[in-house]
Amino acid sequence: MTIAFFDFDGTITTRDTLWEIIRYHRGRAAMYAGVVQLLPLLLRFKLKLLPAQEMKEEVLTYFFGEMPAADFSAGCERFCKEQLPSLIRPQALAAIKDHQRKGHHVVVVSASAQDWVAPWCRRENIVCLATRLEVKNKHLTGKIQGINCNGVEKVNRIREAYRLENFHEIYAYGDSEGDRPMLALAQHVSFRPFR
Repeated sequence: MTIAFFDFDGTITTRDTLWEIIRYHRGRAAMYAGVVQLLPLLLRFKLKLLPAQEMKEEVLTYFFGEMPAADFSAGCERFCKEQLPSLIRPQALAAIKDHQRKGHHVVVVSASAQDWVAPWCRRENIVCLATRLEVKNKHLTGKIQGINCNGVEKVNRIREAYRLENFHEIYAYGDSEGDRPMLALAQHVSFRPFR
Protein backbone atom coordinates (compact mmCIF):
# COMPACT_ATOMS: atom_id res chain seq x y z
CA MET A 1 0.00 0.00 0.00
CA THR A 2 1.08 3.56 -0.75
CA ILE A 3 0.09 6.78 1.04
CA ALA A 4 0.64 10.42 0.05
CA PHE A 5 0.53 13.31 2.55
CA PHE A 6 -0.06 16.84 1.26
CA ASP A 7 0.23 20.10 3.15
CA PHE A 8 -2.60 22.47 2.17
CA ASP A 9 -1.67 26.18 2.46
CA GLY A 10 1.04 27.13 -0.02
CA THR A 11 1.39 23.56 -1.33
CA ILE A 12 -2.07 22.83 -2.74
CA THR A 13 -3.17 26.48 -2.56
CA THR A 14 -1.43 29.59 -3.89
CA ARG A 15 -1.73 31.41 -0.54
CA ASP A 16 -2.62 31.12 3.14
CA THR A 17 -6.33 30.38 3.38
CA LEU A 18 -6.76 31.81 6.91
CA TRP A 19 -6.74 35.37 5.55
CA GLU A 20 -8.90 34.30 2.61
CA ILE A 21 -11.56 32.85 4.93
CA ILE A 22 -11.46 36.05 7.02
CA ARG A 23 -11.92 38.18 3.90
CA TYR A 24 -14.76 35.92 2.73
CA HIS A 25 -16.64 36.00 6.07
CA ARG A 26 -15.93 39.57 7.17
CA GLY A 27 -15.19 41.52 3.98
CA ARG A 28 -12.02 43.25 2.83
CA ALA A 29 -12.48 46.46 4.87
CA ALA A 30 -13.06 44.60 8.15
CA MET A 31 -10.09 42.34 7.44
CA TYR A 32 -7.73 45.30 6.92
CA ALA A 33 -9.12 47.10 9.97
CA GLY A 34 -8.41 43.93 11.97
CA VAL A 35 -4.87 43.69 10.61
CA VAL A 36 -4.23 47.25 11.84
CA GLN A 37 -5.60 46.34 15.30
CA LEU A 38 -3.53 43.14 15.40
CA LEU A 39 -0.35 44.67 13.96
CA PRO A 40 1.65 44.70 17.24
CA LEU A 41 0.91 40.97 17.68
CA LEU A 42 1.66 40.19 14.03
CA LEU A 43 5.02 41.94 14.36
CA ARG A 44 5.84 40.01 17.53
CA PHE A 45 4.98 36.80 15.66
CA LYS A 46 7.21 37.76 12.69
CA LEU A 47 10.07 38.43 15.13
CA LYS A 48 9.47 34.95 16.63
CA LEU A 49 8.49 36.46 19.99
CA LEU A 50 4.99 34.97 19.85
CA PRO A 51 4.24 31.26 19.19
CA ALA A 52 2.21 30.45 16.05
CA GLN A 53 -0.68 28.91 18.01
CA GLU A 54 -1.02 31.99 20.23
CA MET A 55 -0.96 34.28 17.19
CA LYS A 56 -3.54 32.19 15.36
CA GLU A 57 -5.84 32.16 18.39
CA GLU A 58 -5.61 35.95 18.69
CA VAL A 59 -6.56 36.33 15.03
CA LEU A 60 -9.38 33.78 15.24
CA THR A 61 -10.75 35.35 18.44
CA TYR A 62 -10.68 38.83 16.93
CA PHE A 63 -12.56 37.85 13.77
CA PHE A 64 -14.67 34.84 14.83
CA GLY A 65 -14.91 34.77 18.66
CA GLU A 66 -18.55 34.27 19.70
CA MET A 67 -19.67 33.55 16.12
CA PRO A 68 -22.35 30.82 15.97
CA ALA A 69 -20.58 27.64 14.88
CA ALA A 70 -23.39 26.80 12.42
CA ASP A 71 -23.01 30.18 10.66
CA PHE A 72 -19.24 29.75 10.46
CA SER A 73 -19.59 26.22 9.11
CA ALA A 74 -22.13 27.27 6.47
CA GLY A 75 -19.85 30.14 5.39
CA CYS A 76 -16.89 27.77 5.12
CA GLU A 77 -18.93 25.40 2.91
CA ARG A 78 -19.81 28.33 0.61
CA PHE A 79 -16.16 29.48 0.59
CA CYS A 80 -15.09 25.99 -0.56
CA LYS A 81 -17.54 26.12 -3.46
CA GLU A 82 -17.18 29.77 -4.50
CA GLN A 83 -13.67 30.94 -3.60
CA LEU A 84 -11.33 28.04 -2.93
CA PRO A 85 -11.25 26.56 -6.47
CA SER A 86 -9.49 29.72 -7.75
CA LEU A 87 -6.75 29.26 -5.09
CA ILE A 88 -5.92 25.63 -5.94
CA ARG A 89 -2.68 25.04 -7.84
CA PRO A 90 -3.54 22.98 -10.97
CA GLN A 91 -0.26 21.01 -10.71
CA ALA A 92 -1.06 20.06 -7.10
CA LEU A 93 -4.53 18.84 -8.06
CA ALA A 94 -3.01 16.90 -10.97
CA ALA A 95 -0.54 15.22 -8.57
CA ILE A 96 -3.40 14.28 -6.21
CA LYS A 97 -5.44 12.82 -9.10
CA ASP A 98 -2.38 10.88 -10.28
CA HIS A 99 -1.97 9.30 -6.82
CA GLN A 100 -5.67 8.47 -6.73
CA ARG A 101 -5.55 6.88 -10.20
CA LYS A 102 -2.74 4.64 -8.95
CA GLY A 103 -4.87 3.58 -5.99
CA HIS A 104 -2.79 5.48 -3.41
CA HIS A 105 -4.36 6.74 -0.20
CA VAL A 106 -4.25 10.58 -0.20
CA VAL A 107 -4.32 12.67 2.98
CA VAL A 108 -4.26 16.46 3.47
CA VAL A 109 -2.50 17.42 6.72
CA SER A 110 -3.10 21.09 7.47
CA ALA A 111 -2.56 23.75 10.11
CA SER A 112 -5.65 25.47 8.71
CA ALA A 113 -8.95 24.63 10.38
CA GLN A 114 -10.82 21.57 9.18
CA ASP A 115 -13.93 23.79 8.85
CA TRP A 116 -12.69 25.16 5.53
CA VAL A 117 -10.32 22.38 4.44
CA ALA A 118 -12.50 19.30 5.00
CA PRO A 119 -15.37 20.34 2.65
CA TRP A 120 -12.91 20.63 -0.25
CA CYS A 121 -11.24 17.33 0.75
CA ARG A 122 -14.62 15.56 0.84
CA ARG A 123 -15.37 16.69 -2.71
CA GLU A 124 -11.99 15.40 -3.89
CA ASN A 125 -12.25 12.10 -1.91
CA ILE A 126 -9.27 12.99 0.27
CA VAL A 127 -8.88 12.35 4.00
CA CYS A 128 -8.44 15.57 6.03
CA LEU A 129 -6.31 15.92 9.17
CA ALA A 130 -6.41 19.57 10.25
CA THR A 131 -6.55 21.99 13.15
CA ARG A 132 -9.79 21.81 15.14
CA LEU A 133 -11.46 24.94 16.48
CA GLU A 134 -13.00 25.03 19.94
CA VAL A 135 -16.78 25.40 20.17
CA LYS A 136 -18.61 26.19 23.42
CA ASN A 137 -22.39 26.66 23.70
CA LYS A 138 -22.59 26.32 19.89
CA HIS A 139 -20.29 29.34 19.38
CA LEU A 140 -16.64 29.57 18.34
CA THR A 141 -14.37 30.69 21.15
CA GLY A 142 -11.49 31.64 18.85
CA LYS A 143 -9.31 29.05 20.58
CA ILE A 144 -7.83 25.95 19.01
CA GLN A 145 -8.98 22.60 20.37
CA GLY A 146 -5.76 20.87 21.41
CA ILE A 147 -2.67 21.72 19.39
CA ASN A 148 -2.32 23.56 16.08
CA CYS A 149 -1.74 20.90 13.39
CA ASN A 150 1.72 22.09 12.36
CA GLY A 151 5.31 20.89 12.75
CA VAL A 152 5.62 17.81 14.99
CA GLU A 153 1.84 17.85 15.56
CA LYS A 154 1.38 16.90 11.88
CA VAL A 155 3.36 13.72 12.57
CA ASN A 156 1.37 13.07 15.78
CA ARG A 157 -1.93 13.34 13.87
CA ILE A 158 -0.67 11.08 11.10
CA ARG A 159 0.50 8.45 13.60
CA GLU A 160 -2.85 8.65 15.44
CA ALA A 161 -4.69 7.93 12.20
CA TYR A 162 -2.35 5.43 10.46
CA ARG A 163 0.05 2.60 11.19
CA LEU A 164 2.79 3.75 8.83
CA GLU A 165 4.48 0.35 8.86
CA ASN A 166 1.47 -0.89 6.83
CA PHE A 167 2.53 1.30 3.89
CA HIS A 168 5.48 0.24 1.75
CA GLU A 169 5.74 3.66 0.10
CA ILE A 170 5.15 7.11 1.61
CA TYR A 171 5.04 10.36 -0.38
CA ALA A 172 4.97 13.79 1.27
CA TYR A 173 4.49 17.26 -0.19
CA GLY A 174 5.11 20.51 1.69
CA ASP A 175 6.30 24.09 1.34
CA SER A 176 7.36 25.37 4.79
CA GLU A 177 9.45 24.62 7.85
CA GLY A 178 6.26 23.45 9.57
CA ASP A 179 6.08 20.59 7.06
CA ARG A 180 9.62 19.27 7.62
CA PRO A 181 8.70 16.72 10.34
CA MET A 182 5.98 15.29 8.04
CA LEU A 183 8.36 15.23 5.06
CA ALA A 184 10.85 13.26 7.18
CA LEU A 185 8.36 10.34 7.29
CA ALA A 186 8.51 9.82 3.52
CA GLN A 187 10.82 8.08 1.06
CA HIS A 188 9.51 10.38 -1.70
CA VAL A 189 9.82 14.01 -0.58
CA SER A 190 8.62 17.02 -2.58
CA PHE A 191 9.39 20.47 -1.16
CA ARG A 192 7.68 23.36 -2.99
CA PRO A 193 7.13 21.16 -6.07
CA PHE A 194 4.27 23.10 -7.68
CA ARG A 195 5.76 26.61 -7.96
